[in-house]
Amino acid sequence: MKYDFLDSDVLSRLGALPVEARLAMIGNVVGKHRSPHRGSSVEFAEYRKYVAGDDTRRLDWKAYARSDRHYIKEFEADTNLRAYFVVDCSGSMKYASGEFDSKIQFARKFAGTMAYLLVNQGDAAGLSCCDDSLHLELPPSRRPAHLQNFFEVLGELEPKGETGLVDALHTVAEKVGQRAFIFILSDLFCDPDAFGDALQHLRYRKHDVAVFHLMDPQEINFDFTRPYRFVDLEDNTAIVAEPNLIANEYTAAIQEFLVAVEAKCHDVHADYHLVTSDQNYEEVLRNFLTNRLPKKGKR
Repeated sequence: MKYDFLDSDVLSRLGALPVEARLAMIGNVVGKHRSPHRGSSVEFAEYRKYVAGDDTRRLDWKAYARSDRHYIKEFEADTNLRAYFVVDCSGSMKYASGEFDSKIQFARKFAGTMAYLLVNQGDAAGLSCCDDSLHLELPPSRRPAHLQNFFEVLGELEPKGETGLVDALHTVAEKVGQRAFIFILSDLFCDPDAFGDALQHLRYRKHDVAVFHLMDPQEINFDFTRPYRFVDLEDNTAIVAEPNLIANEYTAAIQEFLVAVEAKCHDVHADYHLVTSDQNYEEVLRNFLTNRLPKKGKR
């Protein structure tokens, strides 16, 4: 394919799996997702008492026979969903060790593939990219032609500078007025408490949130055996260190960070997925989509 982050075989294999939101969505056309509004789908919602002016075709005569009262059957409305991909483009996202993809390339593969699946099922996909600020926004659209713009923007992303993820998430929470599906793709190198506040803001606005915490294996395992010059890819500060002297302290700190970030996600019932760049992105996507399928008897 034209884009190195898309694989036609992967798109074909995942095409049969629907992208499901766990929360009721508010879209702009009829679709396959549950809406908080009442409508005319086949999914029964509740009974309510008949009042003058109601459509008599929705009267439940069986309920009338049992209770001698008039009741209206209400159904859930079905709608499409709008998905926003918030991609961290700060300098640390270009890090890659060994033969593995950089974190930004993994984010490209995930966002590009997921956007294709969404538009293919009639939903809308939008893109927000941030380094030290929210500098690029592509409004969501469900038109197939929109995917070309989406892929072009993904392919041109160049990680640089410090992260402005927290401020970007607050901006997204304010700008996206109706319920949406928010995908966050980042290494989350920010203050966990501030990140937690941003997640609270998104959930207060009733968005369905999925966090994909992208890390390089070396950032977790710290598998260095000789002195190295370590450079911060966001502010370019550097130190020379002997790994054996700091390995235990580093490992403890990174584990504390991972636990704190995951806890912030669970506090607001957001999906949290720790993903290392040596993982197969197709498997990551497949597991995510499968786990989101409605349980039997539920919708």
